[in-house]
Formats: sequence, C-alpha cells, structure tokens
Amino acid sequence: MNVRDFFAGRRLVIATKHAKERLIGPKVASRLGVLPFVCLKLDTDLLGTFSGEVERKEDPLATARKKCELAMMYSGADLAIASEGSFGAHPSYYFLPGNEELVMLLDKRHRLEIVGRKLTAETNFSSRLCTSEAELLDFAREVRFPSHALIMRTRQGAIDTVYKGICEQQELIAKFRMFLDRYGQAFVETDMRALYNPTRMRVIGEATDELLNRVLVPCEKCNSPGFGLSGVEPGLPCALCGSPTRSPQARVYSCMKCGFHKREKIGDKEVEDPMYCDRCNP
Repeated sequence: MNVRDFFAGRRLVIATKHAKERLIGPKVASRLGVLPFVCLKLDTDLLGTFSGEVERKEDPLATARKKCELAMMYSGADLAIASEGSFGAHPSYYFLPGNEELVMLLDKRHRLEIVGRKLTAETNFSSRLCTSEAELLDFAREVRFPSHALIMRTRQGAIDTVYKGICEQQELIAKFRMFLDRYGQAFVETDMRALYNPTRMRVIGEATDELLNRVLVPCEKCNSPGFGLSGVEPGLPCALCGSPTRSPQARVYSCMKCGFHKREKIGDKEVEDPMYCDRCNP
C-alpha cells in the first residue's frame, strides 16, 4: 500500500478555533488527499489560553493529543490534526525569545500518532508595562503592530480586565488612555493566538510541513506512515580515555507503529575531544 492510500479520501478534522485551518487545510489536502474540516463544537481554549484565563494543565504533546481526541469525539471523524505552541527563552540563544510549534496527526483507524516540530527565534513574543503613549507606541512598533495584534491588561498576569485582539491604532490608544486614567499604567503584550499573529502562523505552517514530510515516509518493515528521526544516541568515545561522552554518535530513526528502528552514524568523527569528557574533564 502506498503511504498516501492510508489517508486519501478520508475526512480529517482540524482541531482549532483560531483559523489554523486556513494554513493547515490546503497543505494536508494536497499532500495526503484528505478532506479537511473544522469542528465548531470544539473549544480548544478550554485546554489553555496564552492570555492566562485558562491555565494549560498538560505539556504541549499531551495537549495536542487531547485536542485531536476531543475533535474526533465531537465530529465522528477518525483522523485529526492539532497544533500546540510554547513561548519563552530560546534554549540555544538565551537572550532571545523562542517559539516551538508542535503539530500532531492522530489516526484512530490505524493507531498512528505522528508529530512534526519547529523551534525558532523568529517570534515577536514580548510584553511591556507602559505609563505613557510614547512607551506604548514604541513597543507597538517593535512588535510589528498593527499586522500583529496586542493584548492590554492592568498588570502582568491580571485576568480581571483584559482586552485581546487589538489591531487598530485608534482602538489601542483609546483603551490605553482609559487604563491610564483608571490605573496609571497598562501592561501590553503580543497576542500570540495564530489568527492574530502572522509570524506564529508561519511557524505553524513550517511545523506542518515537517509533519507531512515524516508522514509520507513508510516504515521499511511494516510500511506504516511516519518513519523518521526519533532521537539522538549519545556516547561518542573520549579520545583520551575511551569512555563514552555525552556527545552524539548516531541519529535514531524509528516507526511509531511497529517499533522498528535503525541507527545512522553522524559524520566521520570517531572520537571526542577530552574537554567534553566527564571523566577527563569533570
């Protein structure tokens, strides 16, 4: 069976309420041959919101899985796709904000769970406490307003008075003046919901491409979709003492269905510099 035959002609529910179907729908339709649709009964905000009214209780992977499961339950479909994003300090570029997007395809019929990820420093994720219009407008320019919307609240983390999806300067200034009159300040932050943040939407698209690239690779043993990189194997031996180091020596590719896996050596390097050895350089 061709990998595409696992999906062609099937209904695929996109678990979103933030217009991600505009981007994900055409991609999955063209590459998998599915019939994408959105389940209007599903409110993904119940699983967590970026603006803090609802705390996300599980990690991004579990949350994306839950979105898929709920979408299938409400719609009656047995094939779903969902994305989940995370923002914070970039793990490699410590002084820059980072955005990691995870996109999951869940196939109940074939018992498959396939994931694509994208980590990037390309994000406008930011916030600022503003006490003057000059501060407000400087911040707005820095975070690409008005093409990227803003959120305004009384203080960081406050959920009593929150205005979201602000994307016009007249509205921004009017709300800020109201906050200034009442509270003497406003905490302003980027609205990271996909439909209000083109930069984030683009990253979701890249994560979707990563997912689809993996979906379309069949397992060498069982022919199931989704054979791909699952991890890196450490243990490159130290050049001085021969002990295994934390440095990677191979990539591991595996099948999500049958568990078949294979190793692929990384480069031509046979040993690691002793400076990276916990024994020689503790």
